[in-house]
Amino acid sequence: MVQAHANGIAIEYEVHGDGEPLLLVMGLGGQLVSWPEGWVEGLVARGFQVITYDNRDIGLSTKTAAPAPTLRQTILGGLFPRTIKTGYHLSDMSDDAAGLLDALGIASAHVVGMSMGGMIAQELAIRHPAKVRSLTSIMSTTGNRRVGRASLRLLWKLRKLLHVPAEQRITAGVETFRLISGSHFDEADTRRSIIDGMARSDDREGTARQTAAISASPDRTPGLNRLSVPALVIHGLQDPLVMPSGGIATAKAIPGARLLMFPDMGHNLPNHRWPETFDAIESNARRAAPVASASSVHV
Repeated sequence: MVQAHANGIAIEYEVHGDGEPLLLVMGLGGQLVSWPEGWVEGLVARGFQVITYDNRDIGLSTKTAAPAPTLRQTILGGLFPRTIKTGYHLSDMSDDAAGLLDALGIASAHVVGMSMGGMIAQELAIRHPAKVRSLTSIMSTTGNRRVGRASLRLLWKLRKLLHVPAEQRITAGVETFRLISGSHFDEADTRRSIIDGMARSDDREGTARQTAAISASPDRTPGLNRLSVPALVIHGLQDPLVMPSGGIATAKAIPGARLLMFPDMGHNLPNHRWPETFDAIESNARRAAPVASASSVHV
């Protein structure tokens, strides 16, 4: 285990390569091992030092003491955010990320977040602007309840997969990703990723608490309007979990943001789109002001 102590918790992390630091922020329930190996390697090949980590309540990072909401509470919290009780918000998770960078001696980094990770990355740029050299928000949204909501058809299908017997969880997980991934879905890779993740850490309550944090967090649009960071927004037109309106709203909210939308991408990272995505992330990073003395982790 390699951990840093930041913001009052222990954060499990890994560092890959050398170059300008790039922090990858994972989405709901995902661990640092959930990033595809080729994705991390691709960014390292573009000259970045890639830092991955487990968000609080997931993987090998600190599990919080707050009780996990029930399924009914989670559903009601999504509909009526003020009703949900949570031990932390996305702002706290962004402070975790800032604390991790401090613990690693990194003054600022390029930040790339996916789904909930995009929300955390947005909060990081709002709350700690000096720490974010460039921002990439992938398949995420602003927190405005009118945009980026999951399709009702998807939610109706997912409700049957949320609580299944232990022996069916891998199959249910594969089916969940099939429903959200659009037309490019790799069942073998998905199954392998789920099995590896469960072997490393199997704690469903953390995912429930993260879900509550998303529901309870306020609209970030006013904060996004104030950003002056090079920003890239990537979204799939086939995304049923965070509808494309969420990505469009994010790009509109951030001054000067660039929007890249893939017609054949759902709520996933399809392999054949990786080269274009890496190009866009690298191009966005080059828009950032040069740093007098680049800071990176020595490993």
